[in-house]
Amino acid sequence: MNPFDAFSAAYFEHRTLDPNLCLELGVDGRGAELPDRSSAATNATIAEAQGLLTQLDGLGAEGPDSCELTDDQRLDLDMARLSLEREIFDLGFTFNGATQRVQCPRAGDDIGLGFTVLLSNDPRPAHERLNEVVGRLQAIPDSLGSMLAQLGRPVARWTAMDLATVHELPSLLDTLQTWASECAFDGLPQLIAARAQAETALQDYAVQLAAMPTTDGLHIGMEQTRRLVALRGIDLSLEELHTMARDFLAETSATIEELRARLAPRHGLPDDTSADALQQHLARQYSVELPNGRLDDILERYQVERGRLVEFIAERDLFPLDLDNDIVIERTPSYLEPTIPAGAMWPPAAFREGTKTSLVHLTLSDELVDEHTELSIPGMMLHEGTPGHHLQLAWAAAHPSVIRRLYSGNEHHEGWTTYLEDYMLDVGYMGERVDEARFVGKRDISRIGARVAIDLFFMSGERSFLDVGVDADITPDDPFEAAGNLLAAVTGFVPGRVQAELNWYSMERGYPLSYLTGNRMVWQLKRDVVAANAGQLDGLALDRVFHETFLRAGNMPLSSMRRVMSQAGLLG
Repeated sequence: MNPFDAFSAAYFEHRTLDPNLCLELGVDGRGAELPDRSSAATNATIAEAQGLLTQLDGLGAEGPDSCELTDDQRLDLDMARLSLEREIFDLGFTFNGATQRVQCPRAGDDIGLGFTVLLSNDPRPAHERLNEVVGRLQAIPDSLGSMLAQLGRPVARWTAMDLATVHELPSLLDTLQTWASECAFDGLPQLIAARAQAETALQDYAVQLAAMPTTDGLHIGMEQTRRLVALRGIDLSLEELHTMARDFLAETSATIEELRARLAPRHGLPDDTSADALQQHLARQYSVELPNGRLDDILERYQVERGRLVEFIAERDLFPLDLDNDIVIERTPSYLEPTIPAGAMWPPAAFREGTKTSLVHLTLSDELVDEHTELSIPGMMLHEGTPGHHLQLAWAAAHPSVIRRLYSGNEHHEGWTTYLEDYMLDVGYMGERVDEARFVGKRDISRIGARVAIDLFFMSGERSFLDVGVDADITPDDPFEAAGNLLAAVTGFVPGRVQAELNWYSMERGYPLSYLTGNRMVWQLKRDVVAANAGQLDGLALDRVFHETFLRAGNMPLSSMRRVMSQAGLLG
């Protein structure tokens, strides 16, 4: 085995230590386990990552070659280095005098996410998956004990989130038991017994977690925030990110006002109708019919939209569709609703043979029904499905590089999908409803400007990051109240969605700001490719080449995509 392949194999073994990640990636062998969140396991992971960095140095990823490497291999090794350094930082940075892991109870996610994959997004025979369900159920008591043992003084908001998630887990266990019964699973008695022990352990865990003293401290400080952002592959300063958010919100606000002024009279409304009132009018006018009077009817409407998108794309040959892929669309399980405000996509398993299948979860409730309309559903479906996350990650899952299949670049994924939200309207997807769709889309995408501001504030603690030229009260001492006021002012989201958005902003540090950052980076890359090919390639012909090159390249930091475009002859 050559040195590059040997490193790739070692990197794969390291990155698949987490049983939940193995399930998501389609790596068999650890499905009956739960993640080990003990301090000993964390320290061992850090030591192993440091060893891999030493091994990387020996490959000559930086400096003189110690073995012959292709351009693609060099790019892969740069990605591996970045992800290992990020892993070490994420496991080791501290605030309130402790690491995030010991202040962030994640029992609900650790337990629920694996069950969700086994239940909904795993093509193996039912009995194989159910055997792993039993193993996971049996592991719950010890796992919860380990989680409690490593917790210090957890953050109050995260404690409340975990308690809410754990409270909903019995409904998921009901579903698993029903599934096992319907499959005539021969291990049903063991599953029932393990479930009973698991539920008792969950109840005890909730009581002990609720009794723990908590802290409201959330911020990690400016220096650690700078380091965290850099390790996400983003080469902009915090100040530049803040300016970008302010400029984006101003530009978007101007576009919304232009569309409002045009749409209000078109819909027979007074000229001075506010943007909020216009959005409410459009939500009523373009509400989705519920033939059976059920919220689940909305899921069927999404399926119809999925077919329309694929047909539109195929007719114009806008994106490469020549791979075996599928999408499963389901209602968000109740235990996940606290952290999925509107929708989320579980990507295809990168190491599973066969059809590249994504799972899309949509959060439905009476309060949120107005957010699923004939104008918003196309935007949600193209973002989460084809040509958005699903298509991009299906192609990424088919890439031959092990390192690229393991790499996760949030600014890459989210930059691609938010680019598409404008691009698909530009090429005529919504037809005569384009102004209405763009108005609703711009109102919704304003969230990505607010996300940059709130992410920077939640991380650094610098309240000035919330000042992005929006009329909102950002003075409350409670960071969630101040951030919530900004998010509500920017988006008009209902209170339930505001709180769910803030939940995951606070935990997934650096992820919220990746949307706008990635959006700006993809559009700039596209403009540079257009300029470099002026007089040679333009219009839909250039779009096709750009999209195909982008998608077939697989996962990587967006900053690395420039190298790919140059190698393809699209940039000078």
